[in-house]
Amino acid sequence: MLWIKALHIVFVASWFAGLFYLPRIYVNLAMVEPGSLAERDRLLLMSRKLLRFTTLLAVPAVALGLVLWLTYGIGRGDGWMHAKLIVVLLVIAYHHACARMLRRFEAGGSTRSHRWYRWFNEIPVVLLLVAVLLVVIKPF
Repeated sequence: MLWIKALHIVFVASWFAGLFYLPRIYVNLAMVEPGSLAERDRLLLMSRKLLRFTTLLAVPAVALGLVLWLTYGIGRGDGWMHAKLIVVLLVIAYHHACARMLRRFEAGGSTRSHRWYRWFNEIPVVLLLVAVLLVVIKPF
């Protein structure tokens, strides 16, 4: 079980690293001057590759978490685990929102400012903080 827990932590940390950086690329995409096609294309390529890699990290992170919960019973029936599962769903929704934003950028349809993406980039920090506090402190 400790191997599974350790791998789960590594994949979650890696997944979040991607979720921290991807919206930073969106900040730069939102700031690209019209006509700077080479810069825009480079940032879109970086975004696509990072999203793909981040998605590949998310799958084992979630799968290993489910193994810990369903097979080993970690947190089964505890309130903190129910709250953490809600946080995990929110992280998955955030990941999906990042993918949708990339599709909008690729289509040339993003109208949000770089400031909006800077604020959007703070959401995974809050979600990670809440998840870690729930797992470590187990408040309920």
